[in-house]
Amino acid sequence: MSEFRVNKTVAEINAKIKQGNAVVVTAEEMIGIVRESGAVKAAQKVDVVTTGTFGIMCSSGAFLNFGHTKPRMRASKVFINRVEAYAGIAAVDCYIGATQPRDDDPLNKVFPGRFRYGGGHVIEDLVAGKQVHLETTSYGTDCYPLRSYEAMVTLKDLPNAILLNPRNCYQNYNCAVNLSKKTIYTYMGILRPECANANYSTSGQLSPLLNDPFYRTIGIGTRIFLGGGIGYVIGPGTQHNPRVPRSENGVVMGGAGTLAVMGDLKGMSSSFLRGASMTGYGCSLSVGVGVPIPILDEEMARFTGVSDDQIQVPVVDYGFDYPEAKGGPLGYVTYGQLKTGEIEFDGRAVSTAPMSSYSKALEIAETLKSWIQSGQFLLGEAQETLPSVPFAGFPAKG
Repeated sequence: MSEFRVNKTVAEINAKIKQGNAVVVTAEEMIGIVRESGAVKAAQKVDVVTTGTFGIMCSSGAFLNFGHTKPRMRASKVFINRVEAYAGIAAVDCYIGATQPRDDDPLNKVFPGRFRYGGGHVIEDLVAGKQVHLETTSYGTDCYPLRSYEAMVTLKDLPNAILLNPRNCYQNYNCAVNLSKKTIYTYMGILRPECANANYSTSGQLSPLLNDPFYRTIGIGTRIFLGGGIGYVIGPGTQHNPRVPRSENGVVMGGAGTLAVMGDLKGMSSSFLRGASMTGYGCSLSVGVGVPIPILDEEMARFTGVSDDQIQVPVVDYGFDYPEAKGGPLGYVTYGQLKTGEIEFDGRAVSTAPMSSYSKALEIAETLKSWIQSGQFLLGEAQETLPSVPFAGFPAKG
């Protein structure tokens, strides 16, 4: 017998979606519902909670197949708009990584480098319908005699294009500060000396894995919003680590979980896949991801009712501790505090800025909500959930 008073299955929720009877709310809306009605009534009322995040996700890229040439060719080097793609796969397959810069980029030779164009920008251009310059070379074989090939191509010209990101959607992340005496340029943005500013990431209360902190409903086969189209979770992302400190409500107090995701690039939008340039660090790709959370019971209702004030973020020094892999958090703040634009650190006010877009994350959650309400999007039940740790249960109310 289950310990929960509310018990639903994904199949039952999908039946309600097909009938047009499912109650779907965003994670932002769910906070008020749980506070007003309690977890049990919220679970009875709500069937699906939609989440969203939009920010720079470096471990991203796309598998591209550009079709056989005449004569045939086994491409050993591939460049797209002068960005090298990895060709060690098969004759006309390649993988373009989001952080690969153009081959003529000066990088950080003139510091700080601008990194104006890279793999993430190629992906954005393809999704936007722009022509890109494809250049390939080969050593030649009996079955693949052609040694070089050039063409202007669009996404429609490619037989296959699959976005496949090994690590997206960090469950939580650091608040980055710089305690050194010089300005530094990092993947968390420009950090001014002596803790003059603090940058943070993720969408907090809207973030997918913060709304299912023990990954009860997310895993291989979960259908998601990805880059403006439909994608799937294909497993835990690289660096997935559920064994980090957690607060009493089960919410992680550090990076923790990640997702590996994939989807058809041809169904995506450049509104939700944007090339990024980070001064002094490199190029990347901003990715939009939204995960629907089925409300199977009151525990899931409580999890999805988490608010920014209940999510703690570690403050980390990127001037010395992070690059040297030494030390631990300098302390903790909440997303609620960070989103005010200012936190208190070491007795003084420090300005804060997000590295991700909350408004875009909310747009993703709202879009996913409308897809489900209209019956266009059914939940994909995880065939195997992500590796997790046991949950001791919510603290008893005094």
